[in-house]
Amino acid sequence: MADNPPLTDAVIVALALLVDDSQTEKREPTHYDLDLLFAQYLLAGGEQQGPGGRPVGKAKRIRGALNWAMINNQKSGEAFVPALISNVQGKGGFRSQSSNYCGSEAIANLVATIANNGWDLSTDGNLASRVLEAMKGRELTAALSAYADRARRGALDGPLFAGTAKDLLEATAAHVLVEKWGNYPSHSNFPTLLGQAFTALDFATPMNPAEKDEPVKKRVERAAYELGCALNALRNKEGTGHGRPWLSNVTFTQARFAIESMGNIASLMLDHL
Repeated sequence: MADNPPLTDAVIVALALLVDDSQTEKREPTHYDLDLLFAQYLLAGGEQQGPGGRPVGKAKRIRGALNWAMINNQKSGEAFVPALISNVQGKGGFRSQSSNYCGSEAIANLVATIANNGWDLSTDGNLASRVLEAMKGRELTAALSAYADRARRGALDGPLFAGTAKDLLEATAAHVLVEKWGNYPSHSNFPTLLGQAFTALDFATPMNPAEKDEPVKKRVERAAYELGCALNALRNKEGTGHGRPWLSNVTFTQARFAIESMGNIASLMLDHL
């Protein structure tokens, strides 16, 4: 599992609402607190200004900085998420008796949004990663979709080891088979597992000969299967998730292409589940 929750549009909106005090009496964290956090996590480049250079509200500052981070500094943006939650928690933002209380609606919204991304946030502000093997059904589909989305955007860490020693494609294939067939062969090799998942989704694999006048999407599905198997072969099988995930001769550019491709294939499977 990644060290921090994935940074998504929904997470950004929910975090902004957590600090939005425009309709209430001003509460902490202050603008100065945000200045320190933005500097610590290198997000000052996403700062916004109002007309005439006037400062904007805290919610707009959060949205601006994190939307900038999604494009320019994904890893720092993700590290900022638990840091902000901890800051709010330390100032009493999750305690209803505190003058800095964020409000039940904002907290409940953030709890639900974080849960959709494979993490648990308690109503008193404690954040913890959730083991994917403990999830099932729609909950697991949502969590895997979040990792696939993160992978498509080129994140090179968490999507490779989505909560277990399995990589994203293996975890997704196993989930598809459980949802479609009720179980999956835990001892099958990866090409067999992925092939069975493709079959369960009515996708074509090289085992299905091309037919005359078949839809061109079948060619795409066969290519996706072949690419998935190639990416799995490119993985460092000696790793456990704590070392280098790719073979030693894989370049940074190749690794980025690989993880983005893993995300695309996983998304293709999950969207048809």
